[in-house]
Amino acid sequence: MPKKKSKPKKKKPAAKVKKPKSRKPRVKAARKKSSELRISSRKRKKPKRGTIDAKTSRSIEGEAGGIHKDIVRWKKPTMRIPIRSLSNVRYNPTEGYFALKRGRKERTLTYNTVKTFAQSLRMMAVAKELIETDDIATKREMYYISKNWEECRFNEQPESDTVMDDIEAFFLVNREQLHFVPEEKGGDVAGRLIVIDQDPATGKDIHIDCTKFGSGAYSVPTSVEGLKFETKAKFILAIETGGAFQRLVKHGYYKKANCILVNMGGVPTRACRRFIRRLSEAHKLPVYVFTDGDPYGYMNIYRTLKVGSGNAGHINKYFCVPWAKFLGVTPDDIKKYKLPTHPLKDVDIKRIDDAIKNDPFVHHYKAWQNALLKLKSMKVRVEQQAFAAHDLNMVVDTYLPEKLANKKAFLP
Repeated sequence: MPKKKSKPKKKKPAAKVKKPKSRKPRVKAARKKSSELRISSRKRKKPKRGTIDAKTSRSIEGEAGGIHKDIVRWKKPTMRIPIRSLSNVRYNPTEGYFALKRGRKERTLTYNTVKTFAQSLRMMAVAKELIETDDIATKREMYYISKNWEECRFNEQPESDTVMDDIEAFFLVNREQLHFVPEEKGGDVAGRLIVIDQDPATGKDIHIDCTKFGSGAYSVPTSVEGLKFETKAKFILAIETGGAFQRLVKHGYYKKANCILVNMGGVPTRACRRFIRRLSEAHKLPVYVFTDGDPYGYMNIYRTLKVGSGNAGHINKYFCVPWAKFLGVTPDDIKKYKLPTHPLKDVDIKRIDDAIKNDPFVHHYKAWQNALLKLKSMKVRVEQQAFAAHDLNMVVDTYLPEKLANKKAFLP
């Protein structure tokens, strides 16, 4: 008889291998930690192609990707950052601003630079998130964001500001393109000007008449790129001090002279400089500058507005006003109007000597060399408000009309 076929034995199912319980909590912990790196609850999305935001975001990705590749290949990653100083800029009157030369400093990842390098990368990541969430962070907020970075957090605000300046120079952009904004005001404006802004809620145009602020003035926002202008004014008068600005506003000087008054409040902020530049360009308005008669007013305020600074060589071309002219107060004005003065301080003399020796702008203009040397020989400095010694309104009724009648005598 044929043998019965035996049924194949069923294989016992393989015993399930239990995953160690310790892994799940680790995954959850890791996820939680990565989410804490987010600085905003807003949803991220890639910026529209062709926009400045898209270009900046791609630049950050590209540089970060290159650093990552170097690390994977066991190479020391390096960031080459432009040197931000007067010694690394040139002045060409055709260009009209301080432009960067080729000087660079290398930031290589080493034992001694690991903290600064990590801070730079962290800040780049913050900038990318700000761009993708269409948000902003002030310089002070950036400092506090770093408090979540453990060992590589910033200890002091200046430390954070320096890294921010290095990053914008590294990408050759301004900090506003990285969505970092300053704390300071942009300046005050009064006169024959209508500023067209947009309502952030509706997107509709808002027309702001700068003659209708009573005893106050229009405040320049931190970002001025979206503004439009309507004006029939003849010129812009940029003023150093709030006191001089208030006197001109009080007595309606802009009506008599048909002009626009801008209070720079000392060294003009980037927003203030960009506002003057865009307004002047849009309506082909000359810009005249009125400061104290001292080295600080000449070199730190006027020169910064006209040609920029060594520290911002990578962005001067966007913020300076190359066609600006210096109205006063000049050394000759001190004698002509018999103004009361103060003696020059040691810091003033040092500022004059440094400008004559190292400043490319002063090197180019003999008129400025003579003015600085004349002030040094006179050993005095003067304030805008000194005209009040003769008459409170001398600056309105006499000084400005006489100066504007002889524009050829303005310093370049």
